[in-house]
Amino acid sequence: MAQKTSLRDYQRDLAERLKNAGTGQSASKLGVQVGGDAWLVDLVDAGEVIPVPDITPVPLTRPWFKGMANIRGKLYSVVDFPAFLGRPPVAVGDQSRLLLVGERFRLAAALLVDRSLGLRNPAQLQPRDGESTQWARAEYADSEGRQWKELDLPQLVQHPDFLSVGV
Repeated sequence: MAQKTSLRDYQRDLAERLKNAGTGQSASKLGVQVGGDAWLVDLVDAGEVIPVPDITPVPLTRPWFKGMANIRGKLYSVVDFPAFLGRPPVAVGDQSRLLLVGERFRLAAALLVDRSLGLRNPAQLQPRDGESTQWARAEYADSEGRQWKELDLPQLVQHPDFLSVGV
């Protein structure tokens, strides 16, 4: 029988794993849902995953730029990741999350995603050959046949399209 974990314990465990990822102690990847697709984010690249706070729109920006969010006194630019990919935007709800970009990028940015799918062990995923997808460094399939794309976050956050939010 599976042991129940409180949301607080789960978040504490996830925060600890994210912190340990920066020291190379974790091999897990964070799973997020982006529209109908499942994406993996290397924990070394991720900051943290939080519920969506209030987002203040910014005029004269691209449609995928949601605006600015104040997270613990620091302003983050918020990009609707599915909309950035040319898909329908996130319908913000209880399951929606912000994936904060890791501190190592020195970029106060967050990706708005449909929901967090928890941690995944790459050893349990099978690499697969697929069509090349922008921002995906690799593609995998899990034991249930679900397809996963691994986000190349370093490439994404340095790309001129991502950095050019003005219209």
